[in-house]
Amino acid sequence: MRKAASADRYFDTAPLWRTELRLLRKALLASGLTEEMKWGAPCYTLDGANIVGLGAFKSYVGLWFFQGALLKDADKVLVNAQVGRTRAMRQWRMTSAADINPALIARYLNEAIALAKSGASVPKAAPKKLLMPPELAKALKGDRKARAAFEMLTPGKQREYADYVGEAKQAATKERRIAKILPMIRAGGGLNDKYRNC
Repeated sequence: MRKAASADRYFDTAPLWRTELRLLRKALLASGLTEEMKWGAPCYTLDGANIVGLGAFKSYVGLWFFQGALLKDADKVLVNAQVGRTRAMRQWRMTSAADINPALIARYLNEAIALAKSGASVPKAAPKKLLMPPELAKALKGDRKARAAFEMLTPGKQREYADYVGEAKQAATKERRIAKILPMIRAGGGLNDKYRNC
């Protein structure tokens, strides 16, 4: 689905799940949360804190609770969409309007709101250690400007570059990736900067 400029536009132009999206929107707005657009989709917040997002995909429409790991989930409707990567967020997937139970959604929303008001959150994971691939270290050593710019980057951006090169299996792929990223590093940008303000 294309990114919409407003929530109304998102709901009016949804190519799939239009009925389900409108039903979910009604349930979410009834909770008193503020509707905002974030990452090109509706997000519902409380005093600026993300509580729940809404999205439509090819095979399902769903809610994602930003601190869903803290919810009791007595009805077992929540899943971790990225096991091993996502610590806090949990999704609730629906495949038809019949799956949408406003009373049950309200229970989950009320619990999520209460948790947000209490300040509860899943602790952030310790930052990953920078594992510098020898090929990138050698390239930076031979390029003073790139090395200086790399040292000015945040630890997260340094890890993005190092992981990008380190994940390549073949030497030729590592070389291509290094050739691609050196100008980006010299410019002082991160590998994924173009996606950060979507």
